[in-house]
Amino acid sequence: MDFTSLHRAIGAAPQPLTDELLNDAVEAGSVEMHDLDWKSQLPPVKGLPQTDFPKDVAAMANNGGGLIVYGVNETQKAATDRVDVGDIDEGYERALRSAAITAISPPVFGLKVHRLGTKADQNRAVVVQIAASVDGPHLIYRNELFGAPIRNDSDTVWMKERQIEAMYRARFDERRHATDALDALFNHAASGRNTGDRAWFIAVAHPRVPKFLERLDRDEARLTLEKTERLALSFAGPTGVHPLQNVDRLNPRPGLRCWVAANTATGERELWKEAWASIHHDGSVTLAAAVGGHRMSMNGYFGGHQVEARAIECAVADLMALTRTTAESTGNDEYDVRVGIEWTGAEPLRILTIDGSKFVYDGVSTPLHRFVPVETSVSARESDSGFYRAVYDLARDCVNQGGISNLQLISSPD
Repeated sequence: MDFTSLHRAIGAAPQPLTDELLNDAVEAGSVEMHDLDWKSQLPPVKGLPQTDFPKDVAAMANNGGGLIVYGVNETQKAATDRVDVGDIDEGYERALRSAAITAISPPVFGLKVHRLGTKADQNRAVVVQIAASVDGPHLIYRNELFGAPIRNDSDTVWMKERQIEAMYRARFDERRHATDALDALFNHAASGRNTGDRAWFIAVAHPRVPKFLERLDRDEARLTLEKTERLALSFAGPTGVHPLQNVDRLNPRPGLRCWVAANTATGERELWKEAWASIHHDGSVTLAAAVGGHRMSMNGYFGGHQVEARAIECAVADLMALTRTTAESTGNDEYDVRVGIEWTGAEPLRILTIDGSKFVYDGVSTPLHRFVPVETSVSARESDSGFYRAVYDLARDCVNQGGISNLQLISSPD
């Protein structure tokens, strides 16, 4: 659910952006603010990077995000009535997102474009939603000159040198805090695991700018977990051991500012597939799963240091699906992700691949005395194809570290 400046202007609860919501804001004469900008006409698609659009986007991103609403007349900053902006297609939307990336440095990612109204009612509007950014200051270059725009109440102004300096300092501080947050999540997820007996997949994702909306209740957490399982299977298929199929998705338990999906593989003959997952109130997620020592036959098991590549793929698919569905439920977008395999046994870690119908690792797998955690940043609200590529790339980075070239379950996006 979204909660934007439009919602706040009319006192609406978090809900999707709709034409009715915009009508209510206009009828109430809502006034432009630091995170709300009324505009009557769309910028021309030709030469879009040279228009004021990049400056307006950068100014919003530098000031915590906000909305640019095209299709509203205003007088003295207050909305007066709707005006039809005409029809736009996917090509125009792509041009808007491209301008936010190519004409702004560093780029502003995650731009959302909402089309509201109908041609029949002659009230079509376009809402451009800019997320809060931790990469400021975002600069605009014009020939050999550059500047950092920012919203000052309802106006767009240029930052002074001191403001730019302070924003760079804030960026570096935020990066350090983000690393600290990932460290804390990762260490907590890894604590208490029997990594001397079998290797464990430990993975966490933390929103770069957490959005603290209403906490998920148990039913919402349950629904998120149910959606996650279906999405994960669409990434990696039903073959292999999915950690989320071995947690209690129907009965999440309260934890410290989170909901915990506890392990259900509790029998002595099931401990090899033990798994735990959690959804935190700030939108963070964690996943811990035993991936070493999996069963290879009815009575046979791999060694604790032997990890099937497809087990890693399934775990990555589950983590990324959990990140995407949780982002949707909590209103978050950009996430920092860390994936590791913890093993403290004496033998080097081996990642197994398949040659024909047999598992092999001698001469194929690179022996690992330590698996270096793989880190990345993803937009959880990316298009389906874009997010799938992020899933593929993360899984490939993980198995590549063990000397494995190709994925078995997650198909190439190409």
